[in-house]
Formats: sequence, C-alpha cells, structure tokens
Amino acid sequence: MKLNIRRIAKKINDTFSKPVYFLLAIMLLCSHDLYMKMDTYFLEPDQEATLSLYNGTFETSENIITRDRMLDASFIAQGKRVVINPDQWQDQDSTITQLTFKTGEPGTYVAGVSTKAKNIELPAKEFNSYLEHDGVLDMLEYRKNNNLMDLDAVESYQKHVKAIYQVGDVKTNDWSTVLGYPIEFVPQSNPYEKFSGDKLEVQLVLDGKPLPNQLVYADYIPSSNAHTHKHGGGQDHTHDPEAQEGHTHTSGQQLRTNDQGMVMVDLTEDGIYYLRTIHMVNVTDNSELTHQSKWATLTFEVSHKHGSSTHTHEEEHEGGIPIWGFLLGSLILIVVLFFVFRKKN
Repeated sequence: MKLNIRRIAKKINDTFSKPVYFLLAIMLLCSHDLYMKMDTYFLEPDQEATLSLYNGTFETSENIITRDRMLDASFIAQGKRVVINPDQWQDQDSTITQLTFKTGEPGTYVAGVSTKAKNIELPAKEFNSYLEHDGVLDMLEYRKNNNLMDLDAVESYQKHVKAIYQVGDVKTNDWSTVLGYPIEFVPQSNPYEKFSGDKLEVQLVLDGKPLPNQLVYADYIPSSNAHTHKHGGGQDHTHDPEAQEGHTHTSGQQLRTNDQGMVMVDLTEDGIYYLRTIHMVNVTDNSELTHQSKWATLTFEVSHKHGSSTHTHEEEHEGGIPIWGFLLGSLILIVVLFFVFRKKN
C-alpha cells in the first residue's frame, strides 16, 4: 500500500513539476536584455549621477553583470575615450550593477559596455519559446520552415550596450562615436537636438558594416520629469507610469533595417527611449554550438521643444479666450463705467 502511494505521489509530482520547471526556465533564461539606465539623461556639469546596468527588461533587472564578463566599459566625452575601472562598479540587491560618477564639462556624452560571449544550452521547446518571447522571429521562422522545431540548441551570446546623455546645454559630436563593438546602434544625428514629435534615424552595424533586414524594437517609458503637453493634433497626453506595465520585449515600434542598416524611430512623446535587437545566426562549423547571437541596445531621453507651438501653457480658458483678452475687456469695461457714472453725477 505504501508503495502504491509513493508511485501515485511520484506520478503526480512528475505531471505537475515539468510545466513548473519549464516556466521557471523560461523566466530565468529569457528576457535578459542589457540596458544602461539613468533616472534622467539630462544632467548638469559637475553633477553626481548613477548609471545602472539592467539585465532583464528595461523596467526590471534580474541579474548583476560580473566584472570578468566586461570586455569594455567606457565613457566618450570631449573627443576622448575614458575606460571605466572595474572597481568603480557596485552591485545593488544582487540584481543591478551600478556606477556612481561625476559629470564633467557640458556636452553630449556616450557610455558603453561590451560583454564576453557566454554559452547556454536549451531544449528545443524552451529555445522556441525564447525566440518568440524575445522577438527573434526570423530564426523562429527559419526553424519552422526547415522542420527544426524539435532541435535542441547550444547558443553563444554576447551583449553590447550604449547610452547617450546630455550634460548642460552645449551639444558636442561625441554622440556619433562608433565604439567598435561587434554589434552597435549608431544614431545619425544628435538625439538631444531632437524633440518629441520628431524622428531619429539610427544605423545598426555588425562587425563594422551596415546590417540590413534586421528586426529592431523601439519603445519608451515616461521620464521622471515628464508632464502634460500637446502634439500637433491638440490632444493632451499625461504620462502615467502604470500605463507602461503591459509592455513586453516586442512592444512599441517594430522596425526592420533597410539596405544601409537604417531605421527611422518615431519620437512620439517625452520619455526615455530604448532600442533593442538580437542578431542570431546558425552555426555549422562548430561541433559545440548550434547558434550564435549578438545583442545590442541604445538608450537616450527626449523632451519637448520649449517655446514651440506644441507646448501647452495654461494661457487659455475653456472658452478659448486668452487671459490678456479678459484683462483688456475688463479694463475697457472699467473705463466705460467710469465715464457713465461721471456723466450721471
């Protein structure tokens, strides 16, 4: 009797544990984009600031980045590249790697981190789910079309990330610096000379050459200093962080690079923008690997153009009559009443 109970218990455990383990594996092995994140990318000269590495999603970091995995970590400012000392990084809550630093002279700055390749082995079902969840749709389609959905995978992956931030009001050309990473987003104009409602052209390069026909995802979250403003259509937009909770790895704009590796990103609102892509290829000349991937992200912040016609000030009443109109009308009424009462007297 005891043996039967044990067998039944084991069967129940096997039945229910597999889906649980599968879901846990998906949560642990997927969704690990790497981003360079700040509370705001608009800083003042000689200001203390914190740069965080989020390894997971743009909203939540799940793992730290160990120093031995960093092939490069550096700042670009005033035409010079400064290497970040590994000892400057600190780990917070075992999930976020942070760097506290002090800004320098006014200008447009770049920060970058490039990591070593690392291998991961995944059963076919988990690998397929990861491809779908993280938006590696070209590889998923290839596997479907070639009857490879049951093939397990051993993937070599590496991550290369950039952030562009503005110190003070002076714009410099450092934003255009190519860091020389295996895969890299390179904007074609200074993001801090763009405003909400504009577009930003960005080139994706792989091993120094434009990467055509590559899926790129672009999204944004409201910045900490976001506020209500209007765009050309006249509709008010109040940014609500809770409205971003439904975002996924493939939310926002889904773009595909042209023959020159270019995408055009719509900067629809004030906020912190992030671009991401995963370039994956099949590996046939290596007995240990089946796939190789290179991940890239880029972050920057966009605000509205002060003094433009799209900026909403509280200078209109519900009826559409400006304040100065009411003041002028009131003054005229007072003058008229003055002469009326004077004439009666």
